[in-house]
Amino acid sequence: MKKKYKIKPTKQQLKVFREGWKRMMTRYDEFWSHVQLIEKNMAEDSGIKDMEFIKDEMCGGEWVGIGNVSRTMALLQREDLE
Repeated sequence: MKKKYKIKPTKQQLKVFREGWKRMMTRYDEFWSHVQLIEKNMAEDSGIKDMEFIKDEMCGGEWVGIGNVSRTMALLQREDLE
């Protein structure tokens, strides 16, 4: 059985939602650009290659710490960084 929704967005509302989506995606892209810049700076300043912030996508997308892509350094846990 197909669900019947009480609300069906109007053309004007869809226009608002599309604009909101574009704005959110722009901010999202900016956020990731900043994260990548911070990671690059951490690698340069620490002398450890390929540093990255680690995010656990399986458990709600929580940030869990800092490590490096090549896994030559143990993960620095979030609790130890705060």
